[in-house]
Amino acid sequence: MTTSDKQTGYQVIDAGDGAFIKAWTRGVQVDPGAEEQLKRVARLPFIHKWVAVMPDAHIGKGATVGSVIPTDGAIIPAAVGVDLGCGMVAAHTTLNARDLPDSLRALRLAIESAVPHGRTASGNPDRDRGAWGHRAPARVSEAWSQVRPGYEAIVARHPKLRRGADVHHLGTLGTGNHFIEVCLDEAEDVWFMLHSGSRGVGNRIGTYFIEKAKEDMRRWFINLPDQDLAYLAEGSETFTDYVEAVQWAQDYAALNRRLMMDAVVEAARGSATLPAFAIRDEVVNCHHNYVAREHHHGKDVWVTRKGAVRARRGDLGIIPGSMGTRSYIVRGLGNDDAFHSCSHGAGRLMSRAAARRQFTLADHAAATEGIECRKDTDVLDETPGAYKPIEAVMAAQKDLVEVVHTLRQVVCVKG
Repeated sequence: MTTSDKQTGYQVIDAGDGAFIKAWTRGVQVDPGAEEQLKRVARLPFIHKWVAVMPDAHIGKGATVGSVIPTDGAIIPAAVGVDLGCGMVAAHTTLNARDLPDSLRALRLAIESAVPHGRTASGNPDRDRGAWGHRAPARVSEAWSQVRPGYEAIVARHPKLRRGADVHHLGTLGTGNHFIEVCLDEAEDVWFMLHSGSRGVGNRIGTYFIEKAKEDMRRWFINLPDQDLAYLAEGSETFTDYVEAVQWAQDYAALNRRLMMDAVVEAARGSATLPAFAIRDEVVNCHHNYVAREHHHGKDVWVTRKGAVRARRGDLGIIPGSMGTRSYIVRGLGNDDAFHSCSHGAGRLMSRAAARRQFTLADHAAATEGIECRKDTDVLDETPGAYKPIEAVMAAQKDLVEVVHTLRQVVCVKG
């Protein structure tokens, strides 16, 4: 049962067994399967108060993407996910639209050349176009030297994590919905913006501890409605190791975004298409897939934001639309009911397979008209129609954030 109070921005969903959900989903389509998934999470005995749902909510693994899950004494690794620390960074430049050339193709190619993206050779870091292999630039190697001691401490206790790419992925974009954009704001100022996370090493950490949690459930004969709700109990050695590893991966993700932004700025300056420019003070770097210790409603708890951005009063955040719609730089309003959170984007309306079935390349070209981007079959599952209307998503969360800047992309590089 769902009830609605016009005095609040949210609807209340009765999850059963005394549990409930506060959902900022008015005017936005939410898959019934996502609602059932949310109810299963809300009924877990260690949920603190309620589960909050953002307007971009859609079905995820274990927990709904677009949910905020406060827990007391436990963390659900699958709810945190495997793209640990995934998030956004945006930088406001001194460039204006009048400084851009008529054709932005050279700028797009310069960015694509500067930042490895995509995936080939089954992810083998030596032959993967989305990794550095043996050619990581000096600034990436230097950055890795700063975070490597933490990584070594983690893999010393969990040797299975020492495989695959680590430094090879630092400063690289990844695949799927990860992207780099050149945007214009309401004053026609130029912004650079990108979306990525902790890449292969974060995926390994997330996957490894999801299985550790499942092992604990089997060991303690705990039956759950969904095995991906397996949790780690606070106080256990595995819980402590997980928190350390997740924090490291989240720091790696933020560093990854900073390095890519440096590379994008350098590529733009070297593209021979733009005048000299600088980065203004306004740079935003925020996670939207992570867990953190926070104080809410009288208690210190673990807050998992699975596809949600922290939006304390005054916090700056980024809410991107799809590759053919607007994005927003926002300021948090510190809404206590939402555990100081907001959406992380528009949210998928359909699966990637469904998008490929429903949309044609002509549809995609029309939806991205005027944007310098790829318009081939490899990006068809990211076409704007596969996502919820960003305007409706923003309207549904007007008591969570206020808009500071509205951006429209003119260049989009997809992973």
